[in-house]
Amino acid sequence: MTELTRSSALASRHTALGSGLEDWNGMGTAWSYNSNPNDEHDAVREAAGLFDMSALKKVTIRGKDAHKVADHVITRDMTKVGPGQSTYGAVLTDIGTVCDDAILANNGNDEWLLCHGSGDSMARLLESAEGLNADIELDDDLHNISLQGPKAMPLLNAHTPMELEKLAYFHHQATELFGHPCRLSRTGYSGERGYEILAPASAVVDIWDNIRGHGASEGVIPCSFTALDKVRIEAGLLFYGYDMTDEHSPWEVGLGFTVNRNKGTFRGQDKVFELASSARFQAAGISIDHTDAVVGGERLMLDGQDVGVVNSPAWSHRLKKSLALVHLQQGAANLGTKLEVVSDDFNGSAVVERSPFFDPSKGRTHS
Repeated sequence: MTELTRSSALASRHTALGSGLEDWNGMGTAWSYNSNPNDEHDAVREAAGLFDMSALKKVTIRGKDAHKVADHVITRDMTKVGPGQSTYGAVLTDIGTVCDDAILANNGNDEWLLCHGSGDSMARLLESAEGLNADIELDDDLHNISLQGPKAMPLLNAHTPMELEKLAYFHHQATELFGHPCRLSRTGYSGERGYEILAPASAVVDIWDNIRGHGASEGVIPCSFTALDKVRIEAGLLFYGYDMTDEHSPWEVGLGFTVNRNKGTFRGQDKVFELASSARFQAAGISIDHTDAVVGGERLMLDGQDVGVVNSPAWSHRLKKSLALVHLQQGAANLGTKLEVVSDDFNGSAVVERSPFFDPSKGRTHS
């Protein structure tokens, strides 16, 4: 059994719902509940789903040179991200490959907050801070719960003094929720308009319980990582370790849009642009002629030739499709291309579809 090195203040809430607190990122995480993940999926799309995302690592960068560290560690131009704003970007190795992805938020007053998963952001932050006036600290007391879905805004707005409906996409604000100090961020991992709530361990359980209590009549329910995987794959959102690793350049995994060509010096800058012209494949989405999710790792073939691999599969009962985020050679990634899916356990056909599969215009998140 993997030894957990981090714990969520919400652990007892998850076990009461049937979770075995499986490991992710060193923390016991609700990969499943006693509830049906399809019902959880429906809640996110029709009402709102409540997720405990505290296993994400929250790292504060403080000090006079905090902005220099923030700008060096990520591919986005952080000089354009003002207080109360955040951005999503790639963290690169020195050879220009992706060692993590992260959301980096400007909290103002020479403080930034970087939220990341299981990649190497912390090590790269420490390297970027060498010789500068900046303190880097992992803050495991700071918890992160996420309410995603069309009813998230009105539910939270009724219990905070801020005007939540005016908070723009990828903006955040320090405020109170149910009487507790917190930070509300209009971000998420679902393809829906939603909010992440950053709060200390001393407050997060009561916030969780209040959201459940006030949202129950509206169809708001706790949701597992199994449901999260379904909605994020529908929305074409990447998961580090599955859809990208440090063997991949940002151009190969659909993160080229995060690389700002005109910013100042950043990690991997000398090499990443050289890799742009030598991408071996590209990120794409397929639907598979199957009545369930495939396992992942299946080979994709075109005219008898290997052209790609399945990274993140999911069964969408709402779209009535077996979906997958994949890597495909350039010539095989055209929309409508028919592929063969091959593994020891499954052989079938697939077709390249537009990704995101759900709400491709992203109107639900951005409006």
